[in-house]
Amino acid sequence: MTDPNAIQPSALDQLPDRDPEETAEWQASLDAVAREAGPYRAAYLMRRTLEHAEAGGIALPKLLETDYLNTIPTAAETPVPGDEEMERKITAWNRWNAAAMVTRGSKYGVGGHIATFASAAWLYETGFNHFFKGKESQDSPGSGDQLYIQGHASPGIYARAFLDGRLTEAHLDHFRQEAGGNGLPSYPHPRRLPWLWEFPTVSMGLGPLSAIYQARFNRYLTARGIKDVSSSHVWAFLGDGEMDEPESTAALALASREGLDNLTFVINCNLQRLDGPVRANFKIVQELEAQFRGAGWNVVKSLWGNAWDELFALDTTGALVRRLRQVPDAQVQTYQTRDAAYIRQDFFGADPALVEMAKLLSDDKILECFHLSRGGHEARKVYAAYKAAVEHKGAPTVILAQTVKGFTLGSGFASKNANHQMKKLTVDEFRTMRDLLELPIKDSDFVDGQVPYGHPGADSPEVRYLQERRAALGGPAPARRTHALAPLPAPADKAFASFDKGSGSQNLATTMAFVRLVKDLVRDKETGRRWVPIVPDEARTFGMESLFPSLGIYSPKGQTYEPVDRDQLMYYKEAKNGQILNEGITEAGSMADFIAASTAYATHGEAMIPFYIFYSMFGWQRTADQMWQLGDQLGRGFLVGATAGRTTLTGEGLQHADGHSPVIAATNPAALSYDPAFAYEIAAVVKDGLRRMYGEAAPGEDPNVFYYLTVYNEPLPQPAKPAGPGVDEGIVKGLYRFNTAESAGLSAAANAPRIQLLGSGTAIHWALKAQRLLAEEWGVAADVWSATSWSELRRDAMEADAALLRGEERTPYVRQALQGAEGPVLAVSDYMRQVPDQIAQWVEQDWSSLGADGFGLSDTRDAARRHFGVDAESIVVAALAQLARRGEVKAAAVKEARERYAL
Repeated sequence: MTDPNAIQPSALDQLPDRDPEETAEWQASLDAVAREAGPYRAAYLMRRTLEHAEAGGIALPKLLETDYLNTIPTAAETPVPGDEEMERKITAWNRWNAAAMVTRGSKYGVGGHIATFASAAWLYETGFNHFFKGKESQDSPGSGDQLYIQGHASPGIYARAFLDGRLTEAHLDHFRQEAGGNGLPSYPHPRRLPWLWEFPTVSMGLGPLSAIYQARFNRYLTARGIKDVSSSHVWAFLGDGEMDEPESTAALALASREGLDNLTFVINCNLQRLDGPVRANFKIVQELEAQFRGAGWNVVKSLWGNAWDELFALDTTGALVRRLRQVPDAQVQTYQTRDAAYIRQDFFGADPALVEMAKLLSDDKILECFHLSRGGHEARKVYAAYKAAVEHKGAPTVILAQTVKGFTLGSGFASKNANHQMKKLTVDEFRTMRDLLELPIKDSDFVDGQVPYGHPGADSPEVRYLQERRAALGGPAPARRTHALAPLPAPADKAFASFDKGSGSQNLATTMAFVRLVKDLVRDKETGRRWVPIVPDEARTFGMESLFPSLGIYSPKGQTYEPVDRDQLMYYKEAKNGQILNEGITEAGSMADFIAASTAYATHGEAMIPFYIFYSMFGWQRTADQMWQLGDQLGRGFLVGATAGRTTLTGEGLQHADGHSPVIAATNPAALSYDPAFAYEIAAVVKDGLRRMYGEAAPGEDPNVFYYLTVYNEPLPQPAKPAGPGVDEGIVKGLYRFNTAESAGLSAAANAPRIQLLGSGTAIHWALKAQRLLAEEWGVAADVWSATSWSELRRDAMEADAALLRGEERTPYVRQALQGAEGPVLAVSDYMRQVPDQIAQWVEQDWSSLGADGFGLSDTRDAARRHFGVDAESIVVAALAQLARRGEVKAAAVKEARERYAL
């Protein structure tokens, strides 16, 4: 058994010690200090020595944790450059109106959150008054800073907009009551309030992830010469409980690796999550400090207010600092609700040195420290932290600000486990709050027991001060701008038309067809530089390696090495102005990239055209929440689910077999989902998408949409686009007739049974083979239709239904397209039957469908399609069965076909 007291091997043992005697003297000195003055003194000296070494430029690994103290001592704080008393009054009005808004709305049962903003008020007010640049900022025109507001703090932001004159009492009284069109959304929702909110953040974890990639995208825009946004700063306001979400910390290393000193996280450490303490038996601040320091971030802790300075000055033995590190967060919350006697006994009574210290402290002093004095509640502490953050270079900064959840809301709220669910204050609680905040609100203002809103007047000193501070910083914030951008010129038609003639004798996968199209589009002189290719590490899987040397992969360091494949034509090229964002193995990070790029038209007034290509299985299934965020943020661009389908990538097995992404995509109102079968269809969809999102949208068209295209990795013949009118319209609307039995050269008797085969994506090739088998072996004439978008057909039909209820006559497009088509309809795709079944109720013909329902499996494509019953032979049997039910073929034909094809 190993002796636990034995000296353990050290990594330094591998290095020569040129003066062992000197080393031993240093160690002996440390032992002597620990023996004579105690371990705290020894640790203090070591810390001082490390700090001194770092200041002198001696490279040493940093400690991951520091004591439970403020990073910036009071003596190092600079005065707040403004009127602190005026800012206190402004903050008081905002606290009041935030609580009043939620309380007044509670009678309608719409809910709301009070306690979060109450804890974070100074974190926001200090930023709004001194740091957050607006859209008219001189050094960042049209962009300003990007603010990711903590979702549950939205009432406080509305309250400030009310004080500023951007909102009225009527607006506040419609908090969470949006159906009439004049309400305020519960949380930051750009789609619901697009002039105010830029970034949706209440889906916890997505805010911090998006903030990192937004800061990174700002650097990308600057490096590529699109727009200089080097003065824009990204601020992300987060909760300590929110940091448990894996997305919250997923990209910390990226931020430090790329030196994103244009980014600051402000984590409101009120020590509470939704149901109780964040770390009941531990300390969340220390945990976060270690996590961020370990990831390479600059960490600023703002934990204690000025009242604690007297206590720290008395701590000559280090007992106070030790005790603060020992006490778990849940006990800190308990101190917030208990009297001085309890705190004397439980906190100070744990150490004789602290007992003596407590004798020097009055009860009022103890209560001031433990109930009120937190770093996040004092303007000077917050200002000092923010100033340190924006001045720090070379790394992002996280500010860990300790607060009290429910601060100023009274003893019924402060630090109570249930305060996240508490939606209102009583009149008596409001009166107590009024007195605490010193607001000039009279008892008579409470009419019929309803709390009044408070406003000092549009021309009051408070409002003038607030507006002057915002004017100096570049206008109101938060604010979203829809810039009057000129439509992007359409790329030359040649890039799209080249696909109309087909691939001839060459087999081509639709994934490769899409990449070829983009390769042509990025060469366009007008718009080529605005494309943002995004891929999570598998560019070669999708045939994109040809873009590496021509576009380059973005890296802030450029290429500091000689790539191993430099002698090859398609070598791996990184560049400071690279156009491709190759994100590594992170679909979440790639989606965050896409969101930043797709909304640059509003954030920075620069229209960018992102396309993000990924394994279709790992897009919507893994990151659908971010797709909702994308839609809420009014993003525009192209999502491309490559290697799509349940049977097309079957060698990869169950986890790679996508049979359902179009189902999930159909649930997102902003997603236009297409399953194109042929290269010319891809070209038509992309061309129309560029027109709608970046060019001239038609009347009634919403340009704030994004396209989802599924493309396949199976090399197949790419036919020429059928001649005749309506093909392009059908591609965009979701359905057109690809051919008839006759145009396909298949002879059939004049009175032959007829069926309509609808296929999407790669399934149309099975339908075409089934068309031939039906004609040649069973005397059945089949017409083949390409269903490019089942979901767009459904949306159009639903809109037609809604129009009918309004008294308008309108026929769904799918019914128009199929009007007069003889026989039943059989639909098939490489997805579950639910995908084509979306349109069944609007098809007048008899309807049936086939699909790849169930789990995927590893096998050949042919075997997998036979397993799921979607191959050409299975389509033939299903078609004969449908016709037999109608009496148009003999029932025996179904059994005969099943046996002939060994089904």
